[in-house]
Amino acid sequence: MSAPAPSPLAVVDAEPLPRQEEVLTEAALAFVAELHRRFTPRRDELLARRAERRAEIARTSTLDFLPETAAIRADDSWRVAPAPAALNDRRVEITGPTDRKMTINALNSGAKVWLADFEDASAPTWENVVLGQVNLIDAYTRKIDFTDPRSGKSYALKPAEELATVVMRPRGWHLEERHLTFDGRPVPGALVDFGLYFFHNAQRLIDLGKGPYFYLPKTESHLEARLWNDIFVFAQDYVGIPQGTVRATVLIETITAAYEMEEILYELRDHAAGLNAGRWDYLFSIVKNFRDGGAKFVLPDRNAVTMTAPFMRAYTELLVRTCHKRGAHAIGGMAAFIPSRKDAEVNKVAFEKVKADKDREAGDGFDGSWVAHPDLVPIAMASFDAVLGDRPNQKDRLREDVSVAPGDLIAIDSLDAKPTYEGLRNAVQVGVRYIEAWLRGLGAVAIFNLMEDAATAEISRSQIWQWINAGVVFENGEKATPELARKVAAEELAAIRAEIGEEAFAAGRWQQAHDLLLHVSLDADYADFLTLPAYEQLVG
Repeated sequence: MSAPAPSPLAVVDAEPLPRQEEVLTEAALAFVAELHRRFTPRRDELLARRAERRAEIARTSTLDFLPETAAIRADDSWRVAPAPAALNDRRVEITGPTDRKMTINALNSGAKVWLADFEDASAPTWENVVLGQVNLIDAYTRKIDFTDPRSGKSYALKPAEELATVVMRPRGWHLEERHLTFDGRPVPGALVDFGLYFFHNAQRLIDLGKGPYFYLPKTESHLEARLWNDIFVFAQDYVGIPQGTVRATVLIETITAAYEMEEILYELRDHAAGLNAGRWDYLFSIVKNFRDGGAKFVLPDRNAVTMTAPFMRAYTELLVRTCHKRGAHAIGGMAAFIPSRKDAEVNKVAFEKVKADKDREAGDGFDGSWVAHPDLVPIAMASFDAVLGDRPNQKDRLREDVSVAPGDLIAIDSLDAKPTYEGLRNAVQVGVRYIEAWLRGLGAVAIFNLMEDAATAEISRSQIWQWINAGVVFENGEKATPELARKVAAEELAAIRAEIGEEAFAAGRWQQAHDLLLHVSLDADYADFLTLPAYEQLVG
């Protein structure tokens, strides 16, 4: 076989990384370049279509199931492809970034699946993008064992049959990879993450009895799912593996996608594995799309919007019914609690909440659910074991009792809760702390015993923006204004300085994080994604 032609892609403004040549091979870059050439124009059109749809929602303050796809919803005959053996039992999934320690701990965690995250749990520094790929290759070739030089602790993989199945999540369609360009233009981050991973690991995973499996984030329409399906078809032919080897689970984490669940599964039907019910990104999407819809769309404090809220129940029950009607897995939401090593009482209360949440999901018909920490795996496992027994899933539970009207999904005012001053303070507090860590290259951050990711910052800044623009008056009589947000942010910054000390404060990105949070929270022109202006400030 002749050597591949030099790739038209250029690596720009990036410090060389150890072992990057193992990932950025000419053949792999040629594949990414071909993905970019074929599919980026359609991606650009779909991003423009997002803006048009947002404008229509602003005009009408409503959403409905699509009339033009009614025939797909009415046709009871189609199903998604049967699940491969490695993805048939998904009762507990652990999520996290692809650093070396997390890779080993997640694979060893006892969870059935690891969501290996290049998206919201990973700040997209070049190091994280490239070395995350190295770590996954090392995991599949069992060359990842290491000893932490700081702690002296050794990390090693368990036997293959005990490891979680990997489902990799690339970046969303809106993000670029500035360090990889084609004719001077950045390549979409989604194509970089997917392309490098698929090219290097598709055949390797098949040889391991698994396959290239993906979570697809931030999807807003069935047309975006169709684009992914076309990418999968092309990619499988390109590397010479059978069509249908890829499996994709779509996160229903935007309000528009919630109205197109069946159509999304239909577009991906030869490659679909299931749908997942997120939470913070879903709420962020509601605020983003209905931000000019008046008081009835104003969300209360994020922690007051539980999965038992009527409009969230409508969303999750519709998801289970849709998935099972079409033979797909329904995967539940995140248990984000991080156990305290010091406070047994905090753990006891939190574990009871996690158990109640997972009991509810298993009882509702979900086939599995997410956790953020290995200590939560046994709790979630027990909830699903109690319902599933030795069955791999409960896709035979069709939930034909569920009936969801279009208005049910956006009945925000059905929730009996209001924004509070403490909610504003928490949004500022968590937003600043998360953004500061993200700017240092950390995407998964423990804050107040919860594992937070970029969706946390998105809902935090969106709620500040919404409350100010809706003129919310808090229970203490204070009105949400830019001045109040600045005052609270200044107090929080001072509190952080006092908490961590002058030296640590100066070494961090605290002022920068404070300024960025206020910028995206107070700017009249609402930014579609916080990570877009944040990426401009990300070093590396």
